[in-house]
Amino acid sequence: MNTRILATTLLAGLGLASGAHASAYPDKPVKLIVPYAAGGTTDIIARIVGTRLGTVLKQPVVVENRPGAGGAVGSAYAARQAPDGYTLVMEVESSHAVNPNVYAKTAYDPVKDFAPISNLADVPNVLVVNPGFPASDLAGFIKLLKANPGKYSFGSSGNGGLSHMNGELFMNETGTRMLHVPYKGLGPALNDAVAGQIQVVFDNIPSSSGLIQGHRLRPLAVAARQRLAVLPDVPTYAEAGLPGMNNPSWFGLGAPAGTPEPILDRLNEAVRHVLAEPEVVAAIEKQGAMPSPTTRKAFGDLIRVQNAHWKKVVEDIHFTKLQ
Repeated sequence: MNTRILATTLLAGLGLASGAHASAYPDKPVKLIVPYAAGGTTDIIARIVGTRLGTVLKQPVVVENRPGAGGAVGSAYAARQAPDGYTLVMEVESSHAVNPNVYAKTAYDPVKDFAPISNLADVPNVLVVNPGFPASDLAGFIKLLKANPGKYSFGSSGNGGLSHMNGELFMNETGTRMLHVPYKGLGPALNDAVAGQIQVVFDNIPSSSGLIQGHRLRPLAVAARQRLAVLPDVPTYAEAGLPGMNNPSWFGLGAPAGTPEPILDRLNEAVRHVLAEPEVVAAIEKQGAMPSPTTRKAFGDLIRVQNAHWKKVVEDIHFTKLQ
């Protein structure tokens, strides 16, 4: 018998699949898998929410980083764990919408192998350039790129990652060409942008904000529903005429498929409670992100819609899938 089916059957036999017994959940620590390295945006959001989630659940929520292959290593690991509510996973745009569409094969299905719990936060993306770049706004930036195809380079967290694909999407939307330089993470890419080794990075606000505030990088546009309080003078992509780039990244929470419904409901309720706490809201907003709790269904719908979106982007740009 399939191990997941066996685990679910055993849980049902123990009564954990019923609402009456789910009220005893959890009675031991809960593991939260972050499929990226410590210190990145996914890790930051996971730790902010996880700490308070543990308080609400009255059991520690222990963050475990399992980075590799653009989020695939940790996500595949989480998908294989027992569906008992004691393993959760960060389901984010890069690992659960981009990654499955840029690799020829993936070790997990972003929809079938996971049970969505809730979105946690929407994180604006930002286009940053070296301060010495000879363009002061997005229109000037695009004009310069068109006049010099292939002259300038943009860095990313690695081939097929969200930062890479946002760069490809940008070039497709604007009819421009830049050289892509993949790094092992956005940290090294940002450092080289500061040093002038590359000129451009398509990042998200949490990891770039310190460099922006210190005037070591210059922001040209943000992907957000409205201008950000931390960057009031920086237009959104939509304002600047690129609505196709104006989607903030999402960072949510899920569990292995087959996790009992009452446990998923309990976790959704706990997440909503946590994301309503003023100190949690402040901590997330300090990162330049926006708390965005959802119903379980709404988060599942978001994952499916975003998979379709990135599938189309990959097709439109004629991206050669990674092996």
